[in-house]
Amino acid sequence: MWVFVSDLHGRGERWRKLCDLIAAERPAVVLLGGDLLPHVWAAHDDERAEGDFILDFLAPRFADLRARLGSAYPRVLLILGNDDPRIEEQAVLEAARQGVWEYLHQRRVTVGPYAVYGYAFVPPTPFLLKDWERYDVSRHLEPGSVPPEEGQRTVPASESQVRWCTVAEDLAELFAERDLTRAIGLFHAPPYRTALDRAALDGRMVEYAPLDVHVGSVAVRRFIEERQPLVTLHGHIHESARLTGRWREKIGRTHCFSAAHDGPELAVVRFDPDDPDAATRELL
Repeated sequence: MWVFVSDLHGRGERWRKLCDLIAAERPAVVLLGGDLLPHVWAAHDDERAEGDFILDFLAPRFADLRARLGSAYPRVLLILGNDDPRIEEQAVLEAARQGVWEYLHQRRVTVGPYAVYGYAFVPPTPFLLKDWERYDVSRHLEPGSVPPEEGQRTVPASESQVRWCTVAEDLAELFAERDLTRAIGLFHAPPYRTALDRAALDGRMVEYAPLDVHVGSVAVRRFIEERQPLVTLHGHIHESARLTGRWREKIGRTHCFSAAHDGPELAVVRFDPDDPDAATRELL
């Protein structure tokens, strides 16, 4: 069994539930789909002690799990998301060097017969933190969105990257010409115009321009349609499952799952890559 979660947003109770699940169910693989940390401007919650969230709170809990489970400890694969300050990437990499997880952004690893790819960037949003935002397929900007060259960053990026790099170009480079029959994509952004990217923007306008209620990535959607990986995993749009009543979508042969959730619970997607039709989602 593989377990997928996303958008924990530094909430100690959600992380506790995930660690308890790992200890009890012993999945083979745990995939963490971004927005894992407290927002750069958020206050600490009362579920955890003060200090560095990754090195003082999160990594020690996963290290304890590894010590307790031994050979049953899962492969833990993660990316960050648009609410995760990129300045924390170094702490994520330090914990990866300690062996508690593997950092997957713009990388590929193999798990048995499967190849797992990670990608954290999302198209431009209305929010000010821009560490993990890219133009999608062009320099088009939706009404109300803040362009990547504006806003704030916790880690500098070159002007050429900010202004000209796109999600579409990144995906072409990451996946190249590889066979994706047994590929699993770990994305933060959901594919555009699906049940997974439906935002609560009904009737809203910016300067008389109506807002699109679908806010996912056109590049991710086109990639799935054209390359047909086995499974893709998504988060980012918390309210999508509540608004659509669906947390999964099928695009051609590709099974697309979302673990985003706008309630206090932890949304857990369990799936077997050999039988993705049987995937389930549970709120804990």
